[in-house]
Amino acid sequence: MKQIIKRGSFFTLMFMLLGCLSLYAADNDLITRQITIQLKKAGTLPDRIASSKKYKITNLKIIGKINGTDLRMIREMAGRDYIGNSTDGKLSVLDLSEAKIVGGGDCYYNDNYNNRYYYTYNDEIGYDAFYGCSGLTSLTLPAGITEIDDCAFYDCSGLTSLTLPAGITEIRKGAFCGCSGLKEVRFCINDNLDTYLIKGHPYIDVDCGIKYYINDKEITSIEIPSNVTTLGNYVFQGCRGLTSLTLPAGITSIGWNAFYGCSGLTSLTLPAGITSIGSEAFHSCI
Repeated sequence: MKQIIKRGSFFTLMFMLLGCLSLYAADNDLITRQITIQLKKAGTLPDRIASSKKYKITNLKIIGKINGTDLRMIREMAGRDYIGNSTDGKLSVLDLSEAKIVGGGDCYYNDNYNNRYYYTYNDEIGYDAFYGCSGLTSLTLPAGITEIDDCAFYDCSGLTSLTLPAGITEIRKGAFCGCSGLKEVRFCINDNLDTYLIKGHPYIDVDCGIKYYINDKEITSIEIPSNVTTLGNYVFQGCRGLTSLTLPAGITSIGWNAFYGCSGLTSLTLPAGITSIGSEAFHSCI
């Protein structure tokens, strides 16, 4: 009898171990290394990723033009289909820094409630583009985008890191609504520094701090060039890491919210020649 009990216990243990190994194998079936796909033609992403791997890729970089067809697949890989239903997608890291959004292709999102279909437009992150893709944790947007539409990242609650290019000219107020997990926004200054300082950027409506980068180096101190006389709106909005700022004597105008939320600044001297300071230019500083 003792021998039978031991044998039964042995088989029970084996079944438990096999079950654990099966689960372990299923978890490790995910593709965690970065997969880089270069598209020669927009709308061909579904042809480049096998259906057997579609929901297993966790880290993806796309190079080339993407349209609505491609964005629809990206949404599916990131956990939501084009009508908002959940999928088995596990995509968490998405790098579109070398991608270009163009018009055309299928609709990427169908809003059944309002009976509206959404399609891509050149250099625009459209309405509800990543709506509900809460599996995304890190996203780098295309360098060439100029506009981010309302609700573009609505309810992307898993998103903790977002990289924005400096060429953006419009960010709708509700673009990041529901991004409750966002801890870091990286703003990449791609333009000539003088040009960027003059034009600034649109208001970025996020609750976390914003880190500014030039050539992949974070800005913590800056000396404004002497030939720059005007600073644009929101030029360093939310830059909590900025600890040192030197303004040249020739500065005459500082835009709205230019240094709003730069709580790391410990001191600042304003040149005597300034004739215009925008609303809340230094709100929550020092």
